[in-house]
Amino acid sequence: MQMFQTFNFRVEIRLPESSHPLCEASFSECDGLEVTREVKSIREGGNNSTHLRLPGGVSYGQVTLKRGMTRGFDLWKWFDQSVSSPGLRASIDVVMLSAAREEAVRFTLTRALPVKLKAPALNARDGVIAIEELGVLFERMEVRYA
Repeated sequence: MQMFQTFNFRVEIRLPESSHPLCEASFSECDGLEVTREVKSIREGGNNSTHLRLPGGVSYGQVTLKRGMTRGFDLWKWFDQSVSSPGLRASIDVVMLSAAREEAVRFTLTRALPVKLKAPALNARDGVIAIEELGVLFERMEVRYA
């Protein structure tokens, strides 16, 4: 079994029909990789002691990427494009790495839509574009193990 730490990951964002990542950005936090299944509880007539539990629909969380750094404004452009073209979605891979920096687990989020983009407090000493927070909704998540 491979060992990996939660702080050892990378994020890859791709727009449709593009083999290159949207931007080269690094984030220090990623939260919201979650899936929830709704459960329906049904009672059988005449049987008051038992509930049947049936699986229902699945919903996905909102991924929040925090404290990121990038060399350009590609994330801001993606947000602007998604406002003018609401159907524009991206694919996001959150890749967890082993202690040896090899891919251990890949979370693929499909049909991702940016819903929040927040800049940090501005500081004249910094020479890179900082992203305080990027919130993204998605429609499906697949998990692949290396």
